[in-house]
Amino acid sequence: MPVQKLPFFTQMESGDCYTMELYHDHANQRLRLDDYRGNLKKAVTHALAIAHEQSYTKVILKARQEDLSAALAQGFMLEGIMSRYFKGNDAYCMAFYLTDERRTSDFWVKEDKIIQDVSGVPRLMENQQIPENYILRFATDEDAQELAILYSTIFETYPTPMNDERYIKKVMVEGTIFSVIEYEGTIVSAASAEVNEMYHNAELTDCATLPNHRKHGFMKVLISALEQELIRKNIYCSYSLARSLSMGMNAVFHQLGYEYGGRLTKNCNIWDKYEDMNIWGKDLSFK
Repeated sequence: MPVQKLPFFTQMESGDCYTMELYHDHANQRLRLDDYRGNLKKAVTHALAIAHEQSYTKVILKARQEDLSAALAQGFMLEGIMSRYFKGNDAYCMAFYLTDERRTSDFWVKEDKIIQDVSGVPRLMENQQIPENYILRFATDEDAQELAILYSTIFETYPTPMNDERYIKKVMVEGTIFSVIEYEGTIVSAASAEVNEMYHNAELTDCATLPNHRKHGFMKVLISALEQELIRKNIYCSYSLARSLSMGMNAVFHQLGYEYGGRLTKNCNIWDKYEDMNIWGKDLSFK
């Protein structure tokens, strides 16, 4: 029986000598194999069958080092590495493409040039300061509606429904931390850290600033605040996926000491198209 096509949901699947956690993402036409135990070959075979059944165009696997060869043998390709993702051990970002269109990047050479340019930007030597009349703080569920308005203003399309205050409240309950900057009582910039308690890592995401309040370096301020909160929670693996075409966001992570870990082809639908995403990672224990 076909899986109900909700926009996204998590599904546990078990079979002959394997168990896996699948994240169905119909909004981005992809299936993520987020966790697995047992026979990887059998798990992958079943995951690919589900992907075909659901008309997905990309299957993503976070593989452990010992399973890298097995994943390659199943037709997956290595796109990048998330350092220290699995409680201090690296995660290998593998992809299986079901269409040539999804497999083919439209801006690869331009994105390579952006990475080259970013690598020449000096690292930050001291904390960024915010101008007077701006306030830095962490968000509460009472900010969900205003955050939803911010994200709907900035993004035409986004991989997750950040324009829905109910969704924002849900992820807050699940452990996502939002740092925000206010101006005259209004949130003008925000970022979040999505904490994975099982593997002790956090994804920095949902970065947005209203156009009239840019050029103050707010993202560096917000991300630095989130890093301090993660350290307080004993989370030392911090990573992010930045739009490969965004010189600004890639420069922010480079300046803050993050290391480039590869590029995910047409990973998600953001702004107005499927975009490649750069992996950036940082070990906060050396902050």
